[in-house]
Amino acid sequence: MPDWMTYFVDAAVMVPVMVLFVRLAGLRAFSKMSSYDFAVTVAFGSVLAATVVSPSTGLTQGVLGMGALFAVQWLIGWTRARWPILQRATDNDPILLMRDGEVLSNNMARARVTLPELRAKLREANVMNRSEIRAVVLETTGDVSVLHGDRLDGDLLLDGVRD
Repeated sequence: MPDWMTYFVDAAVMVPVMVLFVRLAGLRAFSKMSSYDFAVTVAFGSVLAATVVSPSTGLTQGVLGMGALFAVQWLIGWTRARWPILQRATDNDPILLMRDGEVLSNNMARARVTLPELRAKLREANVMNRSEIRAVVLETTGDVSVLHGDRLDGDLLLDGVRD
């Protein structure tokens, strides 16, 4: 069989296998809810790519590798939901970068976030005025949440965020 056909067959098998595993594991399989989830999602892509483009990675190896990643992710997700100590071991803590329009320079430095990066996130969130900003949080996934408006229910939204 020509090389191009092998790539096509491997891709035609691996993509539906990945979809099947996602259906079995649930939507969390590709979530970025924690740094662990993000790392596993990257690993899924690596296994898929290696299976399709690397002659040394066979289709059976790719399917088994993908299945093993999904199984481990499911198992860790299951245990994280039951034992908070494992959740703390696998997740970063979110960190507050701004509160009530004021930049928290120490937290910015600790998180290694620059002022231009922060400004870009504020623009993405359609913040028009510094006084609108209630809080900016660097989440456990690396995403930035910008909370703006008239009021902030800090007890609910900022619980567990490092200040």
